[in-house]
Amino acid sequence: MPLHIRRLPPQACVTVDAPARLHLGFLDPSASLGRAFGSLGLVIEGEGTQIEARHAEHEQIEGTATQSERERIAICLERLKAAYGPLTLAIHVRRTPRAHTGLGSGTQLALAVGTAFVRLAGCEATSAELAALLGRGMRSGIGVLGFDSGGLLLDAGPGEPPRNAVAPLISRQPFPERWRVLLVTDHSREGLHGAEERRGLAALAPFPRELAAHLCHVVLMQILPGAAEANFAPFARGVTDMQQTIGEYFAPVQGGVFTSPDVERAVRAVAAERLAGIGQTSWGPTGFAIVGSAREAELALATARDATRGMPHIECAIVSGRNRGATVRAAESRQLRQARVDAA
Repeated sequence: MPLHIRRLPPQACVTVDAPARLHLGFLDPSASLGRAFGSLGLVIEGEGTQIEARHAEHEQIEGTATQSERERIAICLERLKAAYGPLTLAIHVRRTPRAHTGLGSGTQLALAVGTAFVRLAGCEATSAELAALLGRGMRSGIGVLGFDSGGLLLDAGPGEPPRNAVAPLISRQPFPERWRVLLVTDHSREGLHGAEERRGLAALAPFPRELAAHLCHVVLMQILPGAAEANFAPFARGVTDMQQTIGEYFAPVQGGVFTSPDVERAVRAVAAERLAGIGQTSWGPTGFAIVGSAREAELALATARDATRGMPHIECAIVSGRNRGATVRAAESRQLRQARVDAA
């Protein structure tokens, strides 16, 4: 059971900034070599989730972009109250990525709400405990592990059934500060999720053993050493190889190596002109091109925009890697601050 600590005062406001992540691929989706999944991922700056939470007389959920997002928060609160005791909160979503675009927004939002709840309740809980309670991290642990630490992460998959624990962290490498990530997203599409995702995974043929072995070698002997030594060429070639391999495997259920042909057009145009690690995060539709410097990122951005000229549904942005996890701050609520101003 989580340890109980001092409950924050009623006027406290907890702010949680949770980072987005790129899911760079599974090592062995169908356990052809004995252990299912295993994930490589990168935590990034920008595109993250920020919420504020405070004690309230009546439960409030504000700032959500969609009704489904509001419902997800309400479900999280019900599970948290059942586990840690009754607590009435006002939740304000300051920002969050569009759902089902491959940036891990569902896990970020759930962990942000859970973290704020236990802080205000005067309880302690690990991110893994919150993820298990809130139904996150059942296949990939990258979102949960990234919430804690940031960086370039490798997990070992969730292990043998019952898979009710977050996949263990196998490696964490700091992402080199000079390297940049070009994100390309298609606002006209969503990635597979929910029941559709489960049906898609069930419909796939077993992942070939030789490909699982190949991906393990690429990750352990190209991608991770490349990051550790800030040696961009093997890192970029390894990421592209991994993404092409896993993308071809998922192509029958997502419509191609990339979910969005227009995103594919943009990132392949970048790779045709310069060394870049390209691919799609999770089920897309967001694609990426990792490049070796800020200057290369600006050139890649120009190339991607030129390749998608006349496509208003395509958005491109440059971000950095993030070598730290979520931040949590407790302060006086906005209402109390305003009351102090009014009384002055």
